Amino acid sequence: MHHLEKFLRCFILSGGIYVLLACNLEVNQNYPIPEGYDLNHPIKIILPFELDEISGIVYYPKDTSVFAISDETGWLYKIFPDKKTAAEKWKFGKNGDYEDLQLVDSTFYILRSNGNILSVKIYSSDSLDVKVFEFPEKGKNEFESLYFDKTSGQLNLICKNCKEDNKNTVSVWSFNPAAQSYAPASFVIDAEKIAKQMNEKKMKFRPSAATINPLTNELFILSSVNKALVITDKNGIFKKVYPLNPAIYKQPEGITFTSSGDLLISNESDKEGSPDIMIIKLKQKAR
Repeated sequence: MHHLEKFLRCFILSGGIYVLLACNLEVNQNYPIPEGYDLNHPIKIILPFELDEISGIVYYPKDTSVFAISDETGWLYKIFPDKKTAAEKWKFGKNGDYEDLQLVDSTFYILRSNGNILSVKIYSSDSLDVKVFEFPEKGKNEFESLYFDKTSGQLNLICKNCKEDNKNTVSVWSFNPAAQSYAPASFVIDAEKIAKQMNEKKMKFRPSAATINPLTNELFILSSVNKALVITDKNGIFKKVYPLNPAIYKQPEGITFTSSGDLLISNESDKEGSPDIMIIKLKQKAR
């Protein structure tokens, strides 16, 4: 456990094969935070070692659970952070490099690092319908971020390291679930502005997850490599970047919002300690 961490309140949430530890987390060093979200004092949900490489999360409002995938294993998990309920899991594919997921209606869309997208429909514990859609541009392209834009009805893929990009821009692709087709998005992300605000002369922005805030319609982009949270508008126009405290966000690879606007960020174990989900409750403005 990092020496900066201070646990004020802990309790055990157990069920089935999993035991989850939830704690109010405080640190001695505060970083700048976005309005409404105290990133320095989250609630920490410790996950089992089976999720050491948790690489994507999505909130499920019907029962306040969180769906997650683990990089390389081909398993989809359903976690209940606030209930004494056993986690569930489904095998959707062979071992591979799975990076992010989204839920659109009743279909899960799972992103592989090469840009391929899997659609997964669950009918029962052992009955799934899985389809694979291949990314059209072959070559050196790496993705880790997939988010859904309700307005356009598109799934957007943000490049982590694509052959067309340079240190100044990050390109975005779209996938249309209805037409089941890819296309370059109508915008790119200005990485130069991010680097400038972080006082970095040489920095390549490498997104690891992204999601849209349901209350503000802003795009929240997470970068594990850069240890940063970037906020843009829905068209990728840069607004602000917030450095993340590595004592809390050791390897942030997943991000999602609850319907009420609470922010959830998942961390891989980073070869030591346990994987976890950080819950950052939305702080309402005082009237």
